[in-house]
Amino acid sequence: MPPTLERRITLLPATALNMSNMIGIGPFITIPLLMTGLGGPQALAGWAVALVIVIADGLIWSELGAAMPGSGGTYQYLREGFGPRYGRLMAFLFIWQFILSGPLEIASGYIGFANYARYVWPGMGHASGVAIAVVIGAVNIALLYRRIDSISRLTVTLWVGSLVTTLAVIVSGALNFNPAIAFDLPPDAFSFSLGFFIGLGASARIGIYDYLGYYNICYIGDEVQAPGRVIPRAILISVVAVALIYAGINLSIIGVIPWREFVPASAHPESDFIVSVFMERLYGTHVATVFTAMVLWTAFGSVFALLLGYSRIPYAAALDGTFFRIFGRVHPEKHFPHVSLVIIGVIAILCSTFSLGMVIDALLTTRILVQFIGQVVAVVRLRAVRPDMPRPFRMWLYPLPALVALLGWIFVLGTSDPLVILFGLATLALGVVAFFGW
Repeated sequence: MPPTLERRITLLPATALNMSNMIGIGPFITIPLLMTGLGGPQALAGWAVALVIVIADGLIWSELGAAMPGSGGTYQYLREGFGPRYGRLMAFLFIWQFILSGPLEIASGYIGFANYARYVWPGMGHASGVAIAVVIGAVNIALLYRRIDSISRLTVTLWVGSLVTTLAVIVSGALNFNPAIAFDLPPDAFSFSLGFFIGLGASARIGIYDYLGYYNICYIGDEVQAPGRVIPRAILISVVAVALIYAGINLSIIGVIPWREFVPASAHPESDFIVSVFMERLYGTHVATVFTAMVLWTAFGSVFALLLGYSRIPYAAALDGTFFRIFGRVHPEKHFPHVSLVIIGVIAILCSTFSLGMVIDALLTTRILVQFIGQVVAVVRLRAVRPDMPRPFRMWLYPLPALVALLGWIFVLGTSDPLVILFGLATLALGVVAFFGW
């Protein structure tokens, strides 16, 4: 009998997995990009828009994840949600875009890691940064090349380190918070023009990027104990907890460092390690260096959680016959999809050679079109055609969250750069051609 996955993950490591991904390097590298979107602290409105979208979308993930707790997450939801006629196409398109967007998201963590390493080694050039990303990517693969029960313990350890790091920022910011600096709004900060809404969309995209990962546990549903209860709780606890943490981090930074010192981000190289600058201004260089090491720990915890979850997606597709069979191989002794893990890990390392802004825009655009909007359609269709389907968790206030999520994703996509939208549509079109050719 071939080896199978084991249900070992309980609520604590499930929540830790999500939050390690969500907290990660995101808020430490994107605060300058967030403020650049609207040119000042009013950009926090974009972060609030992102939170509304994420909460609504989290309820969609909770219902689908509890009802279909298997490896692959979205892959299963689209296949079942669109039925026998279109489900196979949508599942294929998800894997098609994921082969790009998944490694890009992991690569953003490697890029952030290299950026903060530059604070410790100021003379480090681009080639050195790429070399650091390659090494971190290889270490990440090596640590995940083991049984899932030992990974659960390691996930909690990395999660604790992430919480300590973010708590240090929030406490330091609260003790030194200056509202005159934090809320120094530029003239006409809320002039509701076309430019304002485009900027709001740009800030919301950065906010959504920071939140990505609230659903990570869904990708390894085959390895979760009592998934009908654990998956929804892990998602909702993660979203609420990280929302509070992000509010504290954002206000801490802009309440100490005037936003004009790092906006626009492209004109201020120190924006790459803004939290290290924050700690240096409060406590000096030595403390800031130690804290930078803590940020690097947090960044690694994020990419660790990402690669763990994302390695299970091609595995699930391969088992279902919709992807190359080699991805479905399980390690005979350690019981994890080792081929999928290594391939996704290597692609992520290669993607870390791109710029951070390009990585974020590309991964969100491709993901919104197929994954997020596709799941909105899937959950609504399943409610209509399979009303008797077992649903351990049912979306609150249905169908309102589905509508809010749909409108939110359309807004975020519609306010993107036209070239980015074209890239997403072209990727989708190529996927359709590839599917029928295959």
